[in-house]
Amino acid sequence: MSAINSTISFIKEQYKTENFIPLHVPHFGGNEKKYLIETIDSTFVSSVGAYVDQFEVTMQNITQTQKAVAVVNGTAAIQVALRLIGVKSGDEVLTQALTFVATANAIAYQNATPVFLDVDLDTMGLSPKAVSTFLEEFGELREDGCYNKKTQKKISACLPMHTFGFPVHLDELIAVCNDWKIPVVEDAAESLGSEYKGKPTGSFGKLGAFSFNGNKIVTSGGGGAIVTNDFKLGEKGKYLTTTAKIPHPYEYVHDEMGYNFRMPNLNAALACAQLEQLNTFLENKRILAKEYESFFQSSGIKFRTETPETKANYWLMCIELANKNERDLFLEETNVKGVMTRPIWQLMYRLPMYKNCQRDEQINAEFLEERIVNIPSSVR
Repeated sequence: MSAINSTISFIKEQYKTENFIPLHVPHFGGNEKKYLIETIDSTFVSSVGAYVDQFEVTMQNITQTQKAVAVVNGTAAIQVALRLIGVKSGDEVLTQALTFVATANAIAYQNATPVFLDVDLDTMGLSPKAVSTFLEEFGELREDGCYNKKTQKKISACLPMHTFGFPVHLDELIAVCNDWKIPVVEDAAESLGSEYKGKPTGSFGKLGAFSFNGNKIVTSGGGGAIVTNDFKLGEKGKYLTTTAKIPHPYEYVHDEMGYNFRMPNLNAALACAQLEQLNTFLENKRILAKEYESFFQSSGIKFRTETPETKANYWLMCIELANKNERDLFLEETNVKGVMTRPIWQLMYRLPMYKNCQRDEQINAEFLEERIVNIPSSVR
């Protein structure tokens, strides 16, 4: 109990308040109001406008990719990325059970089925070893790709998620997937600004998907982005997310089923102002992470830090408790005393809609599920 009380005091000291401390709130310290007023004055508040274009170019530059597509949220970004990569109804997608539900939902929206594989303890993200082990047992290479010998369904994508902004072991994972002819889509919803071996997350897979929800490191209120180094694929993504409308001076021509997933110019204006401050936010969070790390070293609680050859954005910072009882006690005491903390997500196969999905033993995921707690991580 003394360790919990000292943690509460330390967090309140960091945020210089005795009031309620949220888990993660947006910080508006730049041109947000200016750009929003400009957008309102322009009357271009919906899906066409200068800030949508600016947002896409800025995301291309940040992620070092050839094409970015602004969309309405991160879930839509994943769903469309999966369609672009060739995921069809009845297919399977390899992913992790330790994730936010949007990862699995985006697969289901394509009428595909998630296959849940274990994570690595160090990254909390999809394990290349777990993927390799699964494919050695169940994978079967055919002329048109990889199939699951047990279900006879095509495994048409692999969807790792960079948990809390900590990059997965991308080189190893992509190498395994290449051997089995399985394209990789990165769920980078939480990892804007994170790097793996000096390159931005989201740029390694065939496509990457980002979220700009209100609780993310950079927010547009609601919004997402698809990024890719395949320009033609990106152009297809733009076309699909803008109702698959063929350009014409006045006729409405749509030649396939598309989506009304366009990011409004109002949201893009907010995002552009936020993206201008991304480096400041990242530095601010890294300083807080160092202070947390130093504090928890002396308290006997493990603070989660970035792995070698990576640079995490420390979107949500987290600690690892000794067991589930200690986790539950920590959650109860901190929340009662005005410090918002949250457990890591329930594993996806514990949810009723995904309980029958194929999975492996989930040894690491279940270990982490019982121990990981997020602590206040807002920009100070």
